Amino acid sequence: MTVRTRIAPSPTGDPHVGTAYIALFNYCFAKQHGGEFLLRIEDTDQARSTRESEQSIFDSLRWLGLDWDEGPDVGGDAGPYRQSERKSIYEQYAQQLINTGHAFKCYRTTEELDTLREAKRAQGGFAALKPSELKLPQEEAAAREASGAAYVVRMNVPEGTGPCPIEDMLRGTIELDWGQVDAQVLLKSDGLPTYHLANVVDDHLMGISHVIRGEEWINSAPKHKLLYEYFGWDMPVLCHLPLLRNPDKSKLSKRKNPTSIGYYERMGFLPEALLNYLGRMGWSMPDEREKFSLAEMIEAFDINRVSLGGPIFDVEKLRWLNGLWLREDLNHEQLADRLQAWALNRSNLMAVLPLVQSRMETLSDFAPLASFLAAGMLPLKAESFGESKLEADDVKRLLQFTLWRLESLRTWERDDIFACIKALADAMEIKMRDFSAPLFIAIAGTTASFSVFDSMVLLGPDMSRARLRHALQVVAGEIGKKQLKKLEKDYANLAL
Repeated sequence: MTVRTRIAPSPTGDPHVGTAYIALFNYCFAKQHGGEFLLRIEDTDQARSTRESEQSIFDSLRWLGLDWDEGPDVGGDAGPYRQSERKSIYEQYAQQLINTGHAFKCYRTTEELDTLREAKRAQGGFAALKPSELKLPQEEAAAREASGAAYVVRMNVPEGTGPCPIEDMLRGTIELDWGQVDAQVLLKSDGLPTYHLANVVDDHLMGISHVIRGEEWINSAPKHKLLYEYFGWDMPVLCHLPLLRNPDKSKLSKRKNPTSIGYYERMGFLPEALLNYLGRMGWSMPDEREKFSLAEMIEAFDINRVSLGGPIFDVEKLRWLNGLWLREDLNHEQLADRLQAWALNRSNLMAVLPLVQSRMETLSDFAPLASFLAAGMLPLKAESFGESKLEADDVKRLLQFTLWRLESLRTWERDDIFACIKALADAMEIKMRDFSAPLFIAIAGTTASFSVFDSMVLLGPDMSRARLRHALQVVAGEIGKKQLKKLEKDYANLAL
C-alpha cells in the first residue's frame, strides 16, 4: 500500500502555524514511508474563502519547505483539489445515502431546531438531535417539499447510547458514546457539503491511507466511521495529534501568541528554524537533540514518538532556536543573502521610496523614516499614545474595533483598508484625523510618518494585525471575558 497523507486547510484567513504543524507531521510520515503528500483546499465556506488566502497557504507552506505531490496548483490524478470544484461529486454521494436509507432530507426551520434544542437541554444528558426528533411526519415533509421549502441532507445515526470504539495510532482504542452523535448535516441548503461529507468522500476518492489531524476532530470520528460503513469503504488509519498550547496551557490563539505563518516570515525567522521548532512540538529525535533539519527529521521520524501532552508554543524558545540557526548554519555571505531576500531587496525598496522621498533631504534620512518597516514589535508604552486626543478607554475601543474590522477584510489593498477604517471612524463618530493618530503609533511608532494605510500595505496583513494586537496589549493589558463581551456587544451595535 502506498502511504498517502494530506493537509486540507480552509482559505479563510492568515495561514496558521497549527496548519504548518499538522502539515509537517503529515509530510514527514509520508516521506519516511516513501509515500505521497497532498494539499486539498476546503473552500466550501464561500462567504469567507478567498483566492488571496489560498495563495497565502501556497506561499507559506512553500516558504517552510513543505511542498506537495498533488494539489490545486500542481494537479494530479485525483483532482480537482478544491472542494468548490467538486460540488456535483458530493451531491451524487449524498443522493446515494438518501437512496440507501442512510440519510434524509430535513425540512426543519431554524425556529423549530431552536425549540428542539431547548427541549433537549431541559431534559439533561446529551444534547445531540437524533433522526427521530428531526424527521417530520411523512405528510408534512411532502407538503414542504411540494412548496419548495429549503432543506438540508442529514445522516442517520444510532438513536440510543452506548460505546463507539475508534482506533487511533497514538491513543489506541478511544471509546465515545453514540449519545453525543447528532444527525449531522451532510449537504447544506445551498447544495454545498459540510466538512464531514466532503472530508470522507475526498479522502476515499483521493486514496488517503492515513488521516493525521488535530485532536479537536476526535469527537467527529464516529460520524466519519459511520459514513465509511454506509458507503462500504475502508476507513483510513486515524491519528489525532495534540493541540498546540500557549505557555499558560490554553489553546494556541492569536490573542495570546502570534499564530500566522506570515508573521514569523515577516519578523525574520528562518523557515528552517520554524520547521525545526514545530517538529519539537510533542515529538523528539531519538538522541533528544533540539536542533535538526527537515531531512534529518524525515530520516528519524517515528510517529509513535509523539507525546500526547499539549505541546507549548513558546515564542521566546523559538527565538533562541532561530538564533542557533543564524549563528551556526549561515556564514557572513549567506546571512547577507538572507537579509537581502528578507527585507533589503530592490522590490521592497522601490515600494518604499515613493512614500519617503518627499520627506528626505539627505540619504541618511531614509533609515529613520523607514526603519519601522524592517522592525518586529515596536517598543511601545502606554505613554506612547499620549499624542492622541482620545481618552485611554476610547483608544482601547478604537484599536480593538479596528483589529476586528481588519481581520474580516478579504483583500489587503490601500483603498480597501482606508474604506474599512473610514467606515469604522464614521460609525464611532470620531474625526478621521483623531482616529488615525493611535493607528500611526501602533503601526509606525509615531504620528510623524507617511500614510498609515500605505504603511499597512507595506507591512502586510500579518504584521499589521500583530502590531495592533501588541498596541492593544500595551494600552489595555489582558482584556477579561466580561470586558471582551461588552466590547463585542458595542462593536455589534455599530452601524457598519
